[in-house]
Amino acid sequence: MDSKRQQKFARLIQKDLSEIFQKDMRSTFGSAFITITDVKISPDLAIARIYLSFMLTNDKEGLLHDVRVKTKQIRGILGHKIRHQARIVPELEFYVDDTAEYAAKMDVLISQLDIPPLKEGEEIED
Repeated sequence: MDSKRQQKFARLIQKDLSEIFQKDMRSTFGSAFITITDVKISPDLAIARIYLSFMLTNDKEGLLHDVRVKTKQIRGILGHKIRHQARIVPELEFYVDDTAEYAAKMDVLISQLDIPPLKEGEEIED
Protein backbone atom coordinates (compact mmCIF):
# COMPACT_ATOMS: atom_id res chain seq x y z
CA MET A 1 0.00 0.00 0.00
CA ASP A 2 1.36 3.38 -0.98
CA SER A 3 1.77 6.20 1.50
CA LYS A 4 -0.12 9.46 1.04
CA ARG A 5 3.13 11.07 -0.06
CA GLN A 6 3.63 8.44 -2.78
CA GLN A 7 0.01 8.79 -3.93
CA LYS A 8 0.24 12.57 -4.11
CA PHE A 9 3.54 12.43 -6.01
CA ALA A 10 2.12 9.78 -8.38
CA ARG A 11 -0.88 12.03 -9.17
CA LEU A 12 1.47 14.94 -9.87
CA ILE A 13 3.62 12.80 -12.20
CA GLN A 14 0.53 11.39 -13.95
CA LYS A 15 -0.96 14.85 -14.55
CA ASP A 16 2.26 16.34 -15.87
CA LEU A 17 3.18 13.33 -18.02
CA SER A 18 -0.30 13.35 -19.52
CA GLU A 19 0.23 16.97 -20.48
CA ILE A 20 3.64 16.13 -21.95
CA PHE A 21 2.25 13.32 -24.12
CA GLN A 22 -0.84 15.29 -25.20
CA LYS A 23 0.76 18.70 -25.83
CA ASP A 24 4.55 18.90 -25.70
CA MET A 25 5.37 15.68 -27.57
CA ARG A 26 2.18 15.17 -29.57
CA SER A 27 3.91 15.09 -32.95
CA THR A 28 6.82 12.93 -31.74
CA PHE A 29 4.79 9.71 -31.72
CA GLY A 30 2.83 10.25 -34.93
CA SER A 31 -0.93 9.93 -34.82
CA ALA A 32 -0.88 7.63 -31.76
CA PHE A 33 -2.86 8.75 -28.73
CA ILE A 34 -0.98 7.92 -25.51
CA THR A 35 -2.63 8.05 -22.11
CA ILE A 36 -1.18 7.37 -18.68
CA THR A 37 -3.42 4.86 -16.90
CA ASP A 38 -1.42 4.48 -13.69
CA VAL A 39 1.76 5.61 -11.96
CA LYS A 40 3.45 3.63 -9.19
CA ILE A 41 6.14 5.41 -7.17
CA SER A 42 8.84 3.66 -5.14
CA PRO A 43 8.91 4.50 -1.40
CA ASP A 44 12.00 6.71 -1.82
CA LEU A 45 10.30 8.55 -4.75
CA ALA A 46 13.27 7.72 -6.98
CA ILE A 47 11.54 5.41 -9.48
CA ALA A 48 8.21 5.92 -11.24
CA ARG A 49 6.62 3.02 -13.08
CA ILE A 50 4.30 4.49 -15.68
CA TYR A 51 1.61 2.37 -17.32
CA LEU A 52 0.60 3.57 -20.78
CA SER A 53 -2.42 2.91 -22.93
CA PHE A 54 -2.13 3.37 -26.70
CA MET A 55 -4.89 4.20 -29.14
CA LEU A 56 -4.80 4.72 -32.90
CA THR A 57 -1.81 2.42 -33.35
CA ASN A 58 -1.35 -1.19 -34.35
CA ASP A 59 2.26 -1.55 -33.16
CA LYS A 60 2.07 -1.07 -29.39
CA GLU A 61 5.44 -2.69 -28.70
CA GLY A 62 7.12 -0.51 -31.31
CA LEU A 63 5.53 2.61 -29.85
CA LEU A 64 6.57 1.55 -26.33
CA HIS A 65 10.13 1.16 -27.64
CA ASP A 66 9.97 4.71 -29.09
CA VAL A 67 8.74 6.06 -25.75
CA ARG A 68 11.56 4.25 -23.92
CA VAL A 69 14.12 5.69 -26.37
CA LYS A 70 12.81 9.19 -25.59
CA THR A 71 12.79 8.62 -21.80
CA LYS A 72 15.65 11.05 -21.19
CA GLN A 73 13.90 13.82 -23.13
CA ILE A 74 10.56 13.11 -21.39
CA ARG A 75 12.27 13.15 -17.98
CA GLY A 76 13.88 16.49 -18.82
CA ILE A 77 10.54 18.08 -19.71
CA LEU A 78 8.97 16.57 -16.59
CA GLY A 79 11.81 17.95 -14.45
CA HIS A 80 11.19 21.40 -15.86
CA LYS A 81 7.47 21.14 -15.02
CA ILE A 82 7.83 19.85 -11.43
CA ARG A 83 11.01 21.71 -10.42
CA HIS A 84 9.17 23.83 -7.83
CA GLN A 85 7.14 20.93 -6.42
CA ALA A 86 9.68 18.11 -6.08
CA ARG A 87 13.29 17.79 -5.01
CA ILE A 88 14.12 14.95 -7.35
CA VAL A 89 12.85 13.87 -10.74
CA PRO A 90 12.29 10.11 -10.58
CA GLU A 91 13.72 7.65 -13.06
CA LEU A 92 10.93 6.73 -15.47
CA GLU A 93 10.07 3.15 -16.39
CA PHE A 94 7.38 2.69 -19.03
CA TYR A 95 5.09 -0.33 -19.39
CA VAL A 96 2.07 -1.16 -21.54
CA ASP A 97 -1.18 -1.30 -19.59
CA ASP A 98 -3.19 -4.09 -21.16
CA THR A 99 -6.00 -4.29 -18.60
CA ALA A 100 -8.62 -3.06 -21.09
CA GLU A 101 -7.63 -5.75 -23.59
CA TYR A 102 -7.59 -8.36 -20.85
CA ALA A 103 -11.07 -7.32 -19.69
CA ALA A 104 -12.38 -7.51 -23.27
CA LYS A 105 -10.87 -10.98 -23.64
CA MET A 106 -12.50 -12.10 -20.37
CA ASP A 107 -15.87 -10.72 -21.54
CA VAL A 108 -15.62 -12.76 -24.73
CA LEU A 109 -14.70 -15.92 -22.81
CA ILE A 110 -17.53 -15.45 -20.32
CA SER A 111 -20.07 -14.78 -23.07
CA GLN A 112 -19.04 -18.07 -24.74
CA LEU A 113 -19.73 -20.16 -21.64
CA ASP A 114 -22.66 -22.54 -21.86
CA ILE A 115 -24.18 -22.67 -18.39
CA PRO A 116 -27.34 -24.77 -18.22
CA PRO A 117 -30.22 -23.33 -16.21
CA LEU A 118 -31.11 -24.83 -12.82
CA LYS A 119 -33.88 -27.39 -12.80
CA GLU A 120 -36.83 -26.97 -10.48
CA GLY A 121 -35.90 -27.83 -6.89
CA GLU A 122 -32.18 -27.89 -7.65
CA GLU A 123 -29.84 -25.75 -5.55
CA ILE A 124 -26.47 -24.24 -6.29
CA GLU A 125 -23.64 -26.22 -4.68
CA ASP A 126 -20.75 -24.34 -3.08
